[in-house]
Amino acid sequence: MRLSASSLLLVAAGVAQAASSWSFDDASITIAAKGSNTQKVSEKLHAKRSLEQALELGSTDIAKITLTTKDNGSGKRPHQAFLLLQDVETGLEAPFPLTVKPSGKGVVQIAYKDIPTQLLASDKNIRASLVIGSFGSAQAFVSGDDGLFELKVQHDPNMPAPSATKPERFTKKDEIHHIFRADPRSPPKIVSLFFVLAVAAAVPLLFAAWLLLGANVDHLSKALAAAPLSHAAFFGSIVAMEGVFFLYYTSWNLFQTLPVVGVVGVVTVLSGTKALGEVQARRLAGDR
Repeated sequence: MRLSASSLLLVAAGVAQAASSWSFDDASITIAAKGSNTQKVSEKLHAKRSLEQALELGSTDIAKITLTTKDNGSGKRPHQAFLLLQDVETGLEAPFPLTVKPSGKGVVQIAYKDIPTQLLASDKNIRASLVIGSFGSAQAFVSGDDGLFELKVQHDPNMPAPSATKPERFTKKDEIHHIFRADPRSPPKIVSLFFVLAVAAAVPLLFAAWLLLGANVDHLSKALAAAPLSHAAFFGSIVAMEGVFFLYYTSWNLFQTLPVVGVVGVVTVLSGTKALGEVQARRLAGDR
């Protein structure tokens, strides 16, 4: 079997395409205090091995990772590129995306305050891994089991150490006891009794004032003879309105009271017009 040169080129191109994969180069990490130009740590990062010693990150420090993402050896911007901080014991992860230019140069900064409390509360080192991937046939890059490096977090001694709390959705919640506001109540009975006695004591005084001012009590028979229904309904509606207010004060609610008040009010207006008209007629006749 003989292969032509063009066939060999096609086979070679297919093998190269299949072997295409993402990686990175020119990677380094620096750790410095916020606002300081002095670097505490400066290390080179490698795609095939992890740093031997853990890097210390203080409570005021910022870690800066720079690198160049490459597709099959050429600098290129991937669809996704992020640094993954992981708690080895619990498996909890926190991704930090890189800002990557079209040339593949990327950077990410991680401050102490940016790391989740659950990771800070762990007494183990935090493992940092790199993930690079994109659309197409190129194989994504994921750091090995040891990651790129490990972070040893140094907490502020003047502040309480972070404590990890379980997410509420994974814990049993305590029983809830609702305390509702008590229903509105009337004033104390002693206060109500005082005002009832005050009103009752004023009734005799009212009748006495009518007699002193010359009330025509002897015209009662004339008024009832001229308009008995109007006077009876008018007086009865006034007494009924007082009764409605008493029921509202003692037991009725607003929705029970309003319809009755509306009916009694209509009776008061209609009967009062007739009754007061009869009184005015006697006044114009000189009887009052």
